[in-house]
Amino acid sequence: MNLFTKTIENWSDWGKVFQSIPDFAPLVDEILRREKLPTAPLENLTPGTNAVFKAGELVVKIFSPKESGLDGAADMASELFATDFANKHGVNSPKIVAVGEICDRYDFKYIVMSFERGVSFGDAVGSMSDAEKAAVGRELRRITDRMNLPCERFNNSDPFNRSFGSGRWEKFSERFKSERFERISAINRDESVFVHGDLNPDNILVDDDRSLTILDFADALVAPICYEHALVTSELFRFDSALIRGFFGEYDPKSLANLILDGLLLHDFGGDVIAQRVCPPSKIDCLDDLYRIILEKVKI
Repeated sequence: MNLFTKTIENWSDWGKVFQSIPDFAPLVDEILRREKLPTAPLENLTPGTNAVFKAGELVVKIFSPKESGLDGAADMASELFATDFANKHGVNSPKIVAVGEICDRYDFKYIVMSFERGVSFGDAVGSMSDAEKAAVGRELRRITDRMNLPCERFNNSDPFNRSFGSGRWEKFSERFKSERFERISAINRDESVFVHGDLNPDNILVDDDRSLTILDFADALVAPICYEHALVTSELFRFDSALIRGFFGEYDPKSLANLILDGLLLHDFGGDVIAQRVCPPSKIDCLDDLYRIILEKVKI
């Protein structure tokens, strides 16, 4: 008898079930039993694209099977490499407890990790003074500097090729899309480094002593540094001046605006971040429009 009973024939099927505790509980219990780890009632965690549940002091991530249309094997290999890279470079992040595959109705690959405690970055900074925000910004910069190092390409995520073909930019004007293509083509590919790729408020925990823990390396890749810094400034910091000053120190607003512009134009989530954090696409006709808006947000 199969422990997992739902039918998965496409991505829509997976999307309907991947956060379901009742559907995954028998499978997770069996994984933990096989790994000789303690079982516990499951709790949902922040959803991504894979099935992720908290079980006591553990996190169990089950990757989408190939029947969903997206084989999770490559995603798992990428996350294992990236998490190990971060840990080896002194970044406080979850520890891998077990890795494996369980063959049930479908072949499910999985990772079991330590559960890390703390308050999400978004919730924590809401009660901080500007001085405290600046200190947290400096601490995050120390952490990202440990990560953002030259690294072998460990997955097939090429930000240039992926960005050119992304449908997230269809809501922008034809002039904007043409200018974006030209600008991305001019970005130096030779200075790429390891980047987390998704430093959003849910992927950083803040402890009582203001120490930071970095979560979820599923979107890590090798990319120019602007890919990381642009998302930190716009999506994580939401252009908060105290956090920006802590992270970048004394900075030239024009240089920072250009870095953010390059990073957002290149980022896989860039079109969505611009629409949500910068300006509605309908109000941006060209890159100069976007640059001026970003510049106003980062002016000292």
